[in-house]
Amino acid sequence: MALPHAQLLDIVDVSPLGDQLVEARSTSLIKTRRVQLLHLVLGAHEDQPAHRVADECIVHCLEGRVELTYPGGVRPLQAGQLVVLPAGQVHGLRARGRCAVLVTLLLQDGDAGDHGGQRALDTLPDPDQEP
Repeated sequence: MALPHAQLLDIVDVSPLGDQLVEARSTSLIKTRRVQLLHLVLGAHEDQPAHRVADECIVHCLEGRVELTYPGGVRPLQAGQLVVLPAGQVHGLRARGRCAVLVTLLLQDGDAGDHGGQRALDTLPDPDQEP
């Protein structure tokens, strides 16, 4: 059975998971032709490899602590903080402990552009497949 994406006007809960964070998995919450929301769950000291997307993107730490890495440095984020990346910025994520991050991607006809977003998404479970 496919895991459904939320639809436009659906309410999506991104509240802290607390004790459930240990069992949580990364998922794509919603995807339209122009926007995708990813709920990334990273284990302690887990990295998301460096990649880039064509448009600006938003990385919002929902729970725990994560570092946004890029060629010019590191931006540490804790719960409740976000950063907007410039278009085309090479970046990665490094969890300092178990954490949850909401990533908002602006899409061009369903893709994050230049296949940078697709390579980044290849590390996530397919939202249309059972776990």
